[in-house]
Amino acid sequence: MGLWPSRSLALALLCAAGALLLLPAAAPESWGWGRALPPLLLLLAGGAALLHLCARPLALRRAPERVGYLPEPGCSRRQAARRARRSRRAGELPPLYPNGWFRLLDSHGLPRGGVRSVAALGEQVAVFRTLDGQVYVVDAYCPHLGANLAAGGRVVENCIECPFHGWQFRGEDGKCTTIPYAEKVPDFAKIKTWPSCEINGMILVWYHCDGIDPVWAVPEQEEITSKEWVYRGHTEHFVNAHIQEIPENAADFAHLTFLHEPVFMSGVDLRYTHSKLWESVKHCWKGEWQPEPEPNKHCSQLVVKHSLTVFGKHFSLMDFAVRARQVGPGLVYLTFEHTFLGHGIILQSVTPVEPLLQHVVHRIYYQRNMPAVIPKFILKVECVQFERDIMIWNNKQYLSKPLLVKEDSAIQRHRRWFAQFYSENSTRFTFQKGGLDW
Repeated sequence: MGLWPSRSLALALLCAAGALLLLPAAAPESWGWGRALPPLLLLLAGGAALLHLCARPLALRRAPERVGYLPEPGCSRRQAARRARRSRRAGELPPLYPNGWFRLLDSHGLPRGGVRSVAALGEQVAVFRTLDGQVYVVDAYCPHLGANLAAGGRVVENCIECPFHGWQFRGEDGKCTTIPYAEKVPDFAKIKTWPSCEINGMILVWYHCDGIDPVWAVPEQEEITSKEWVYRGHTEHFVNAHIQEIPENAADFAHLTFLHEPVFMSGVDLRYTHSKLWESVKHCWKGEWQPEPEPNKHCSQLVVKHSLTVFGKHFSLMDFAVRARQVGPGLVYLTFEHTFLGHGIILQSVTPVEPLLQHVVHRIYYQRNMPAVIPKFILKVECVQFERDIMIWNNKQYLSKPLLVKEDSAIQRHRRWFAQFYSENSTRFTFQKGGLDW
């Protein structure tokens, strides 16, 4: 999760200790509050640290082997994950990389003049921001001799400069504008550029296997732009599965009432989520999935109604509806509103890193006048439910012809809808001996 909680607490306790050292060794009896002052200072310091922890955005990042694999005797987490990947059979997979917009970075992760190297969609790209704030995405490797532009390269005006020989490439069109030791820059000297946009606090790239320009735009969330809703944290996971498996859950209503029925406090290990300890508290879900018509055929919507039962009694305070709008193959806008807990949004992004490895980020924005602990709690609960899904995805086989009953009809409809993001030339998975380890 990072080190900020321990640093904050340590700083507060250090201040309290410093204050104690400044006190006289023996306070005069006339100081009635002298003996009470040291505990009071510690109490205040602890309270300040607690407030700081509650107000600070949640930051939780799970390593690929951390979630979704069963432990094996005598093996580390990494070894157990590696064995599971190598022994697993992928099945007859759809194309690996659908066409659409995908998140590369959060906006705050790329300052002016900054350069970042990002692995996505089986490619390595360099993302840089000019001093006037414009973001560009280009191939990471210099066409001259293959140096990584993001490994030591710098921003010069609206160009990125190669750290090897100083060649400069314009972010807008990839044209090489400067070769320090050459009399003339050849007209054919250029680097591939990727269409990109910056919206809702994210930097996104457009991918199309045929090089077609964007055919739809990423919608702006007005409350984020106006800062009516403020950032309250994020979670990051890596999922060892095909990208289509993740949004397909929206049409799988039966899994909601089984996998996600146990209360979140029962954890993420599916061997124990149905334990008797928590069986008296259950989540209840009812969902409906529908694709959107033109001109938004690249979008679909899932509406989920949630309720909670305690010892079989309906606990109405936890009734709420969630609207999850899928935008293309890699973005979900999950909005919710509650009478007492307020309203906000979780932005889910799913970006293929390489074959069968998805980088999933959830970022929550919430109304400004609500205590930060509320959206952080919501995000944490969502994280628990998502990690249950990861244990399924990391170990399952994709079935192109699954055995379905009529109550599963939405799954086939979802597959037909998702097929629009593939083209004839989309990259397909080639099986290699040794399983799915990469």
